[in-house]
Amino acid sequence: MSLLAQNIINVTDTAFLGHVGEVELGASAMGGLYYICVFTIAFGFSTGSQIMIGRRNGERNYAAVGPVVIQGIFFLTVLAAVIFLFSRLMAGSLMRTLISSETVRKATLEFLDWRVYGFFFSFVNVMFRAFFVGITRTKVLTWNALLMAGTNVILDYLLIFGHAGLPRMGVQGAALASVIAEGVSVVFFLFYTALTVDRKQYGLHRIHSFNPLLLKQVLNISVFMMLQQFLSMSTFFLFFIVVERLGQRELAIANIIRSVYVVMFIPVNALATTTNTLVSNIMGKGNASQVIPLIRRLAGISVGVMACFSLVLCLFPQTILSIYTNDAALLSDSVPSLYVIAATALVCSAANVVFNGLSGTGNTRPAFVIEFGVLLVYILFVYVAGVQLRQPVHICYLCELIYFLVLLAGCTLYFRFAAWEKKRI
Repeated sequence: MSLLAQNIINVTDTAFLGHVGEVELGASAMGGLYYICVFTIAFGFSTGSQIMIGRRNGERNYAAVGPVVIQGIFFLTVLAAVIFLFSRLMAGSLMRTLISSETVRKATLEFLDWRVYGFFFSFVNVMFRAFFVGITRTKVLTWNALLMAGTNVILDYLLIFGHAGLPRMGVQGAALASVIAEGVSVVFFLFYTALTVDRKQYGLHRIHSFNPLLLKQVLNISVFMMLQQFLSMSTFFLFFIVVERLGQRELAIANIIRSVYVVMFIPVNALATTTNTLVSNIMGKGNASQVIPLIRRLAGISVGVMACFSLVLCLFPQTILSIYTNDAALLSDSVPSLYVIAATALVCSAANVVFNGLSGTGNTRPAFVIEFGVLLVYILFVYVAGVQLRQPVHICYLCELIYFLVLLAGCTLYFRFAAWEKKRI
């Protein structure tokens, strides 16, 4: 539920801008993917922190949880400031290199002028998320995300189209709405933690001094997840760069499908996060023999849920796509890509759970190596299909299906032959 509400931000931005124009739709895709690529660095750090928090929670060493959270917030705030300055100084030059269309490039930079302020809020948000997931108190994430999504929906309506006396900001309005929504999310987490969490039990009752040894310990787990998350999203960004060169219509199709893709995979990502946390807690309790049966069970649930979602996509493609645009030609051209994503979802539902189970054991370096190898295959396919053969968008989207097939195979082989259960953190 929390992931559903969080991704409403993506859906509403795409849906509203889809009714503004194809240029705005493409700009939100390129600017949004730049933002997400950077955000995944912070998310990777928080996932590594979450693994450590889950391990300490499983060991009942609760007082060791707070210092991990506080050090993480300090580290990510400094990182946000560095990336913010880099983005303000270099985004223009970077987009001139990556985007061929002058109109799309201009709109993308207008989007990023506002969107980069969100780094300060979203980087803090992921540490609160790591804390509550790590201690298995996830209900708060639903309330927080519903508040964030509701704020974004209202502000999108007001700022994109200029209602209630506010200026009509278009693509900039979508960016500003997202930043404000993320700021509201941070305020909610601060108040909720202060009012409902036993801060003394979890070591959150005082600000700890900078502890380089603890930060190094967290980074030993997180650094490979940071690299893995960044490289993963960067290759998806590369996919959109290739599609942008196929044409403005193709970029619009790719962004609509991306929005459906993100929402559809929410159950998979939720179960993957659950797998990561439960595996970490089980390992902390010394019950490594329970890991494989747990992963199998959660993978089975994930495939079953996703089969239902895929069936809906295949039965009602036009209805789902009409949320994003009323352009009949754009709707028709988007349907083949939707079918590809429906097939991809079935493989992803198992692969993502197994991969997060591997990360949850603390074996983040092998997970990164597997991911890196899979991404090389992904990039090769995108280059051949999109650059060399200039295939339509739905053929290019087959890279996602290939990605998850190879990822599932790699993780399965690692669990079968490696001594993963000996990992200590």
